[in-house]
Amino acid sequence: MKIDLKPLSLAEVDEIVISEENSDLKGFIKKFLKIDKKKAEELRKELEGLDMLKLKEEHIVKIIDFLPEDVEDINKIFTDVSLNEDETKKIIEIVARYR
Repeated sequence: MKIDLKPLSLAEVDEIVISEENSDLKGFIKKFLKIDKKKAEELRKELEGLDMLKLKEEHIVKIIDFLPEDVEDINKIFTDVSLNEDETKKIIEIVARYR
């Protein structure tokens, strides 16, 4: 059996965790959830549309979860690579429309 590991945003996890027995988990997720699933999907598509090689799936998920506001916030997400000013600006502009 092959298991497909894929990073999920909190909005996607919230959609999956629907059973009553996970109410504590759902409450925990709601504390940190900043965006609904529909907006998260739209944001993901826009970020993927940038076609940046440095922008990996894990980065996209963290951007959706944290909705970074400035360069400092972006740099906290991209610890393994460095983005140039133009790349950072594009990400911040896109995220600003979803806050």
